[in-house]
Amino acid sequence: MEQVKERKFTQKIETHEPADDTSWLDIIKPHLELVAALLSGTLIAIAWTFDSLYSSFPATPLFILAFLIGGYAKAKEGIEELIFDRSINVEILMIIAAIGAGIIGYWTEGAILIFIFSLSGALETYTLNKSERELESLMEIQPETATMLINGQEKTVAVSSLSIGDKIVVKPGERIPADGIIQKGKTTVDQATITGESLPVEKEDSADVFAGTLNLTGHITISITKRNEDTVFQKIINLVQEAKSEKAPSQLFIEKMESVYVKTVLIAAAALMFLPHYLIGWSWEETLYRAMVFLVVASPCALVASIMPATLAAISAGARNGILFKGGVHLEHLASIKAIAFDKTGTLTKGTPIVTDVFTRNGLSVKDFLTAVAAVEKQSTHPLAKAIVSEAESKKLLLPTPDEMQDTSGWGVEALIDGEKWRIGKKEFFKGYSGMNDFEEILSTFQEDGKTIVLAGDKTGIAGIIALKDVVRNEAIDMVRGLQRSGIHSIMITGDSKKTANAIAREVGIEEYIAECLPETKVDEVNSLKTRYKDVAMIGDGINDAPALATANVGIAMGNGTDVALETADIVLMKNDLSKITKSIKISKKLNSIIKQNVFFSIAVILLLILSNFLQALSLPLGVIGHEGSTILVILNGLRMLKN
Repeated sequence: MEQVKERKFTQKIETHEPADDTSWLDIIKPHLELVAALLSGTLIAIAWTFDSLYSSFPATPLFILAFLIGGYAKAKEGIEELIFDRSINVEILMIIAAIGAGIIGYWTEGAILIFIFSLSGALETYTLNKSERELESLMEIQPETATMLINGQEKTVAVSSLSIGDKIVVKPGERIPADGIIQKGKTTVDQATITGESLPVEKEDSADVFAGTLNLTGHITISITKRNEDTVFQKIINLVQEAKSEKAPSQLFIEKMESVYVKTVLIAAAALMFLPHYLIGWSWEETLYRAMVFLVVASPCALVASIMPATLAAISAGARNGILFKGGVHLEHLASIKAIAFDKTGTLTKGTPIVTDVFTRNGLSVKDFLTAVAAVEKQSTHPLAKAIVSEAESKKLLLPTPDEMQDTSGWGVEALIDGEKWRIGKKEFFKGYSGMNDFEEILSTFQEDGKTIVLAGDKTGIAGIIALKDVVRNEAIDMVRGLQRSGIHSIMITGDSKKTANAIAREVGIEEYIAECLPETKVDEVNSLKTRYKDVAMIGDGINDAPALATANVGIAMGNGTDVALETADIVLMKNDLSKITKSIKISKKLNSIIKQNVFFSIAVILLLILSNFLQALSLPLGVIGHEGSTILVILNGLRMLKN
């Protein structure tokens, strides 16, 4: 049935249609299952309490009601899988074991079993719906319409109708609807959604542009080079979908063992109903009694409780430490991670440029220079301009209003400050200006450090330079050192240039980096790391990181990341604190240790009870005490995860 749901959702994604045919029942279904599980548990608690206080209290009807309310969803799921997939599953075993317990008069034990399993089912349904919503959130970013040029006239058309060679017009402030090359115009494009670059990129004739990126400044005409389904942005959607649909090896192993366990228990229970009577000489009453006891003690209550309470406690402990674990599977996987791949912008760095250095020519004060440059840049919305203005304001400089502003797209800007002409922009904008040689050595040093350079000049020549950089997070260096001490390799994967990547890697202490990566390249690199290290985590914050986050064994997102990254990731660092990564790994290792203890103990108890039952040394009340007692013990052991 889950496969049918996946196919329907896939069709919506591929046709770029919103999943608007989802019924109100589908939307609230996960909440209904959770309410049903909690109501079942409440009924069990009420029935057990009053039955203990008043021997004449009719508890059985409440237990039966708890059976029906809590067990409906799991029973329906198990029966459908049995009918459609012809697969015997643990849901069927749970229902049979619970009913068997009720038949021999132990409604409390059967109801508790139903309650634990119904709670697990509610969490599974919630996870499935979250996975679907993350794909829907991706689709909202790409425009659904484009302005197409037809015989020189502009016409609004659906993006899905565009063909290779069509001409479209994109105005400042609009998102680019399709992959192509610029045929006319110059502009600055924010490509963070695709490449993760922290700074906008200047584009002119023949430059490639990508669907989903933001056109900031210029009016451009684009020639389409890829069909809608082949764009880089669409590949992101497909890659996330494919990676999310792949089951982890541990999940496949669990499903395989589940089938074997269920079949073994059912076959053994069926055999116990007949064989002991003929082979050992038990009476029919004793034979049926032992078969029912077997169903009760063999039901995996303790095994289920071995994992869920400990996992929920670990998730709660993580939340207290600013770490959101989206599920126990991801939390368990984290302990086996051998390498972690980091995005650069917004992850290792803060994601916004700041002014790091200001140099002026002899005779010109930094205060006067910064005042003039910031006065001009205040009229711009470019991230570099905002950083320069912020630096000036932090020094409480009074900024005059410039006159005769003239923007040269892709190069820089000119303006008059108190009647004096100033030019601000990239190095190539200052050909013929005197004084450039005085700054060549400094320029070279800044470029080696991965800094972005803004030059400014007046009538005399080059007046000075401003260096800006996306600064490294304070905790990044200590975090990388901590991972290295734990034997975990750190690798940086970024869409930025090799020079910038090298500078950041040296500063943070990461020995290996991969630069100039598009989203699909990041996926390839993560797959390559998985080949080398087997278990790999990926940490990122942008839309471009989503496919790699989904491909990694464990995806980790920064709390201030994009919605898509937050939805795709398995773990979220809610306070953007990289130091929490090492804390997450410690929680994961402790959880795995507790789960192993619980599983070993619960299996040992089940085997002991089964053996005692076969030797006729176990009564049903003792079987229930042993079975439920082991469940309580593993739950208490799991709750140790709540300790700091």
